[in-house]
Amino acid sequence: MTIRTAKIEDFAIIHKYDKHINEDELKSIINQDRVFVAEENGQFIGWLRYNLFWDNTPFMNMLYILDEYRGIGVGKQLTLHWEKLMKDLKFELVMTSTMSNEHAQHFYRKLNYIDAGSLLLPNEPLEIFFIKSI
Repeated sequence: MTIRTAKIEDFAIIHKYDKHINEDELKSIINQDRVFVAEENGQFIGWLRYNLFWDNTPFMNMLYILDEYRGIGVGKQLTLHWEKLMKDLKFELVMTSTMSNEHAQHFYRKLNYIDAGSLLLPNEPLEIFFIKSI
């Protein structure tokens, strides 16, 4: 598996799966080098995108692995790759979140993320926030 910074040529495949972000914003963060793509033998298998919470703390907004590649360590490798890059950029803390009804909360805890609070929006499951010192 290889991990690389996304290019604008990756927009179509990412946008096909990522319905949580509008087209212009996705293009913008790709151009800001805030999206990483995982590939297996040149085949797209997932991505990670992030932004900055409060303009100063890396926040992983999306980690998505195609169904047939889940459970084999792709998400872990993408996350660890991102954490290393954030550490290289001199950040000391990273953040992410997931809904309480999603299995991802267990994934993040296995990677030593710590529960850091939650948010309850109307008609939504509880959103759990996680932090990790890097």
